Amino acid sequence: MKCVISGHGRMGKMIEDMLLEAGDEILGIVDIDLFQNPADIPGKADVLIDFSHPDFLEMNLKYARETGCNMVIGTTGLDGGHLNMIREASKSVGIIQRANYSLGVYVLTQAVKMAAPSLKSAGFDIEIVETHHNKKVDSPSGTAKLLLDAADPEGYYERVYGREGMVGARGKEIGVHAIRGGTVAGEHSVYFFGDDEILEFKHSASSRRIFASGAVRAARFMVGKPAGLYDLGDVLKI
Repeated sequence: MKCVISGHGRMGKMIEDMLLEAGDEILGIVDIDLFQNPADIPGKADVLIDFSHPDFLEMNLKYARETGCNMVIGTTGLDGGHLNMIREASKSVGIIQRANYSLGVYVLTQAVKMAAPSLKSAGFDIEIVETHHNKKVDSPSGTAKLLLDAADPEGYYERVYGREGMVGARGKEIGVHAIRGGTVAGEHSVYFFGDDEILEFKHSASSRRIFASGAVRAARFMVGKPAGLYDLGDVLKI
């Protein structure tokens, strides 16, 4: 597999190490003090793996369209405009975009999606809590947003990001809370609070390696795939 990596932070470096261990070829890496644009990298990649910054997305999508290279996107902090750009680019190249490439998180998301309609109709309140290391720059996490969409895909509930002051009784809302500290790789809990009972869905990551491993697995899946948007369920055959 011939790859280009965009982003050389913790995840990018871990993905680089995994690819080299497996004997894959890294044509180049886009980051500060490295290549400034994937178009400057010689050779043709099978897959561009993007764990960089939202500001680099347009540049990376352009490279993919112009070279026919498929993409695995794990960059977090994307907004609606970015997602529209990804959907448009997927008409020309194959793309999988996800904030979290862990198998466990994918199953957790599906479980929340299945349980939420029955629990919401029974009047259960929903809260989401995510915990990460003290160097994480975005809040809430991309995974928390995935779980939020799984619990309320139609967007019927108001999103409340933390609470302070005399907020009064809760309304039709989902509270999302971010905790930052230490070296926590990632913990996510979705709580459903009913009368006299609580149901909790939880995932804990002890290492970022699970995310990098999932991204590399997704990259192998994307080699040679036709244009379109793919899901982690396609990769895992779930």
